[in-house]
Amino acid sequence: MSELRERVAALLAEHDPATTERPDFLRARFDAGLAWVHFPVGLGGLGLPRAEQSLVDELLAAAGAPDNNPRRIGIGLGMAAPTILAHGTDAQRARFLRPLWTGEEPWCQLFSEPGAGSDLAALATRARRDGDDWVVTGQKVWTSSAHNARWAILIARTDPDLPKHAGLTYFVCDMTAPGVDVRPLRQLTGEAEFNEVFLTDVRIPDTDRLGDIGDGWRVARTTLMNERVAIGGRPIPREGGMIGLVARTWRERPELRTAEAHDRLLALWVESEALRLAGLRLRQELAAGSPGPEGSAMKLAFARLAQQASALEVELLAEDGLRYDDWTARRPEMVDYLGREPGYRYLRAKGNSIEGGTSEILRTIIAERILGLPVEPRVDKDVPWKDLPR
Repeated sequence: MSELRERVAALLAEHDPATTERPDFLRARFDAGLAWVHFPVGLGGLGLPRAEQSLVDELLAAAGAPDNNPRRIGIGLGMAAPTILAHGTDAQRARFLRPLWTGEEPWCQLFSEPGAGSDLAALATRARRDGDDWVVTGQKVWTSSAHNARWAILIARTDPDLPKHAGLTYFVCDMTAPGVDVRPLRQLTGEAEFNEVFLTDVRIPDTDRLGDIGDGWRVARTTLMNERVAIGGRPIPREGGMIGLVARTWRERPELRTAEAHDRLLALWVESEALRLAGLRLRQELAAGSPGPEGSAMKLAFARLAQQASALEVELLAEDGLRYDDWTARRPEMVDYLGREPGYRYLRAKGNSIEGGTSEILRTIIAERILGLPVEPRVDKDVPWKDLPR
């Protein structure tokens, strides 16, 4: 701890937050190993336990230092970075991790397709080898923040003669490359936070392949496990997040209170606190290794509680709960639950049980990998992808 304090003090002495431009400070913080201390030396870290990051964050916040706006770049931090660290080459880690963490190069995720959402391994986007490049053609959907992204993590099919899980390869895709077409999808909230992405003969150099050819599913599982932790297991204070907003409405509007609503709020508060404490335990386990299926349980519980809490708030507010001030098809950089109205939160929470793995799929993962229940029959497991009905 004393070494960390000294490192933070040295960073602040050399780069005064009051006079240093934000990008310069963030780059210096990364180079000092204070970006994510559990990462290796030279990649923004010091090889220390993950839990020690909180001290760094507290000291820098107290000094008025800027952060990297983690909500804006959550896909890069929560999904791309751990995948690149686990499966990338030294050159890929050196190229991508620093601008990813500083937020200079935002990321998006090109996984889901119109015919391959819950059954992601059935995806049809093709990548064929052409010399030192891969040529990618296909369509992706529900791509959050693709309109702001510089890079994307991408899964494509490289061998249709193999079963669906075996014929996939994982790539890093340049979102500014010729042939990448990003189109907005207007949502229930009126926003276009999501996109569909069309890939037409997009060339990706083989040096931007993550993992071996045909090993894309194993690499993708690293991403998916981290994604679920990033969505459902993020650190929040006591009475933080959605339940805190509902509790505030309860306190500020005593005329809305009923005995039935009181009981529902109390039950949700207890469940939210249990989820918060479970998240603390999960992050302690993460410090000892990679995330496992427990992250799926966290994400499942998070989605359910967010939907129930937002529904209670709308019911309390009656017609006032249905209003919010911006119904335009704007294209935000991130989802803003805390800064928007109850009606927005209620509508946006409906997507929580779909994004990052549907609740139905997560229940299957929990049943098979945590509870040890019999595995669902999978009749297409050994059938070549080209022979599957679509």
